[in-house]
Amino acid sequence: MDVMGIVWLGMPVWIWLAFLLAVLAILAFDLGVMHRGSQEIGVSESLKMSALYIGLGLAWAGAVYAIYSHYPNAGAMDPQMAAAASSDERAWTAVKLYMTGYLVEKTLAMDNVFIISMIFTYFAVPREYQHRVLFWGILGVIVLRAIMIGLGAALVMEFVWIMYVFGVILLLTGVKMLVMVDHKPDIANNPVLRLMRKTMRVTDDLHGQAFTVRLPHPQTGKMELYATPLLLCLILVEIADLVFAIDSVPAIFAITPDPFIVYTSNIFAILGLRALYFALAAVVHRFHYLKYALAMVLIFIGAKIFLGDWLFDGKVPASISLGVTGGLLAGGVLFSLWKTRRATSS
Repeated sequence: MDVMGIVWLGMPVWIWLAFLLAVLAILAFDLGVMHRGSQEIGVSESLKMSALYIGLGLAWAGAVYAIYSHYPNAGAMDPQMAAAASSDERAWTAVKLYMTGYLVEKTLAMDNVFIISMIFTYFAVPREYQHRVLFWGILGVIVLRAIMIGLGAALVMEFVWIMYVFGVILLLTGVKMLVMVDHKPDIANNPVLRLMRKTMRVTDDLHGQAFTVRLPHPQTGKMELYATPLLLCLILVEIADLVFAIDSVPAIFAITPDPFIVYTSNIFAILGLRALYFALAAVVHRFHYLKYALAMVLIFIGAKIFLGDWLFDGKVPASISLGVTGGLLAGGVLFSLWKTRRATSS
């Protein structure tokens, strides 16, 4: 059998490979062409790059339609797509599920901007070095999310009841987010950071954009490998994403168990995180109330796992999920901008 024709997790292998190659090409163009050296990314450039990445994420919805309308077995793991009466209905359902997942993941990424900003501030990382940390952080995210989504897909296929566990996790996470919306993490007392400082040789100062550097040992004079604060910053950014992934992976699986939509919506939402960070880091306070909306979205997504069984004979329709999710997030953005309008005029 032709290897490229093998179906993996409901999708031909060549489509998975084409998607991954496209993502790597985007990242290579970003770092290798647009931002080869260390330079500060301004708000104007950040907004342009954010618009480009958002455009790519929305354009992928067209690819989703083409893929799911062409391959009859695509979407077989999702009950709504599997029950579709025609290829066109299946494709439109896939698009709605993708857009719902993309909106949720994009908003979670925006919430992550606040944590990343605190990490950069704690380590006093200059803006011209922040892009490199975020770039390598994104590469780590791509691998990490692939592993977590693969495990999630295996659990969903093996244990039907795992979706109810995801639902409970999302309900608890949403409630916790509402209660702790004003909580600020203490970076200095982070246990992982304390452990790294105890077990690694770390320089006091940055050494350009290097993650490691060789320096003479203060006692022996022998050249030793030291980690720079930039490496500690990168590790904390990766850990922050791991924490957010614990929320986002159950959230997207609660929207659809289809691994291809789950992974592609995750990656396209995260790809623009670097550009989004430089556009939002200075004005993240203006989106304070978006956290309440995001908490309500997580509660809704968790609840609809149970509501689908009671009210919709299996699953809440994709149109309702997209409408409620989009409405809550749009309301959160508009209310935030309205409530903080005096922050820009004062």
